[in-house]
Amino acid sequence: MVLSWLVITQIDSKIMSSSPILLEVQNLKKYFPVSGGFLKHKNKYIRAVDDISLTIEPGKTLGLVGESGCGKSTLGRAILHLEPPTSGNVFLEGRNIGLLSKKEMRLVRRDMQIIFQDPFSSLNPRKTVAQIVREPLDVHRVGTRSDRLNRVQYLLDMVGIRNNVLNRYPHEFSGGQRQRIGIARAIALDPKFVVADEPVSALDVSVQSQVLNLIAELQKSLNIGFLFISHDLAVVQHVSDFVAVMYLGKIVEQSNVRRIYSQPRHPYTKALLSAAPATGITPRDSRSKLKGDLPSALESMIGCSFHTRCPLAEARCRNESPEIRNVGGAEKHLIACHLATE
Repeated sequence: MVLSWLVITQIDSKIMSSSPILLEVQNLKKYFPVSGGFLKHKNKYIRAVDDISLTIEPGKTLGLVGESGCGKSTLGRAILHLEPPTSGNVFLEGRNIGLLSKKEMRLVRRDMQIIFQDPFSSLNPRKTVAQIVREPLDVHRVGTRSDRLNRVQYLLDMVGIRNNVLNRYPHEFSGGQRQRIGIARAIALDPKFVVADEPVSALDVSVQSQVLNLIAELQKSLNIGFLFISHDLAVVQHVSDFVAVMYLGKIVEQSNVRRIYSQPRHPYTKALLSAAPATGITPRDSRSKLKGDLPSALESMIGCSFHTRCPLAEARCRNESPEIRNVGGAEKHLIACHLATE
């Protein structure tokens, strides 16, 4: 299947780069102020994303996993600057998108897209399916009107939506169908990088398989890099080349998918994997059990952010924040834990 049948030319040649890294995130933070008191002073902050660095190569998928509320979706939105970061830098093909003007950022939007988690609120209820999927092409004035219509029909066919529903509205579709329409819209401009925020959580098993195969085909044909956010550890293992484990706004472990799933080093990663349904291979008694709830991101925690729930925590874990370091040699296995080598 050739996905790029419609040649979309790059308007700004400066965006192109010979860098082997598609996306680089450096020390990214996103804090949300919380007002309190009689005068509504903003004296507290929710640390949704707290000093995160990562890289994504062209044609590769970085799976991002963690509990609800740990900041995964906020990280994806901050990378795309849908939520302006509090601090830190995001580089797309070596270019710092935080320093771009509105006009320059508009051009970069062609290369950075998102598949939203909620298929109900992410589609405009007043527009037809054809108008929704065609909107990115209209905004960026790609091709003729006939080209755009052909592209819409092609995209909808790719995601399993029949062409005879082009004039229907979102409320006439199921949640899974709406999500597929959102996916068609996200890939309309042949982007280089896509944030997939729980893209299959609303779909049944057969459609999940179709979407995951589509993602694989996109990578093969268009060399797209993905940040794949999901709670489903099996899905992340299937689609990802690398995996980052997030806890309370921080990346606590990161490596290639084989090492994360076969040799997890951080206690939190072990607990997440142990929480997956039993297969009969791992006895339940030997599984790592995670107790307690995620601490409040409002509190300024001293030491390791996981020490309140970690069964191995000791004095230094409560008093010293661990630096992320490589414990995997040339293969790179990054972990933020005092006990990683013990």
